[in-house]
Amino acid sequence: MSTIQEHREFYARLIAGRSGPAKERLIRAFATVAREHYLGAGPWPVFNGSEYVRTVSDDPRLLYQDILVGLATDRGINNGQPSLHATCIAAANPAEGESVVHVGAGTGYYTAVLAELVGRTGHVFACEIAPDLAQRARSNLAHLRNVTVVAASAMSVSLPTVNVVYVNAGATHPVGSWLDALAVGGRLLFPLTPDEGIGCMLLITRRTGSSYAATAVSSAMFIPCADARDQANEKALAAAIKARPIWSVRSLHRNSEPDHTAWCAGSDWWLSTASVA
Repeated sequence: MSTIQEHREFYARLIAGRSGPAKERLIRAFATVAREHYLGAGPWPVFNGSEYVRTVSDDPRLLYQDILVGLATDRGINNGQPSLHATCIAAANPAEGESVVHVGAGTGYYTAVLAELVGRTGHVFACEIAPDLAQRARSNLAHLRNVTVVAASAMSVSLPTVNVVYVNAGATHPVGSWLDALAVGGRLLFPLTPDEGIGCMLLITRRTGSSYAATAVSSAMFIPCADARDQANEKALAAAIKARPIWSVRSLHRNSEPDHTAWCAGSDWWLSTASVA
């Protein structure tokens, strides 16, 4: 019979298959972190797109598939799709010794993967707004000295200056405090999502103090980030998605008038199809 570590290693190679230059580091991280430690006791509820189906047993080897496992099924909160997170974490590319803010940490599984990637000299600040999930994350991550868990919205706390902000809840716009937290060269990766339909994982890189490159990494649907949604930005975003592909976005601008290259213009930001200078 195959061991659980063999299952972890198979799973890691399965989900990280398209991770580019970061592939081997990402495989090691996913093969190291025990997913079952973060998901509670089995059998586990697995979301099939319309309902939750229980695994046939509490054998943790069942978790090493590319599946959505329920964390709080009454609220539709899941431990996100591993292959999507592998793609996104690879795009954000947290390096050894870097610092990360993880927004929407859930019960801590992907936080632990990020902590593995930044290593002992790096640090992960994990924010989770749901008190019950934050408590589970704090307990699950207690053995990791390079992780701090904050039971609060990332919009209500003062964020440190970091290299990566990784967001796991849908926003209608790039949040100013997330952008301000980025060091030069820092990366913000978040789900830019309308109220209905599919949005994208948008990667924003701070080139200089006021210059930001932007690119869509993948399509995405996420639960909403309660403090990062507003009607005016959602309306502008939904119209932009209908008008032309988000894959044409190349840069973000703040507090300036949009020009003819604007893909979407919000209250104090706009996305452009022109690259940064």
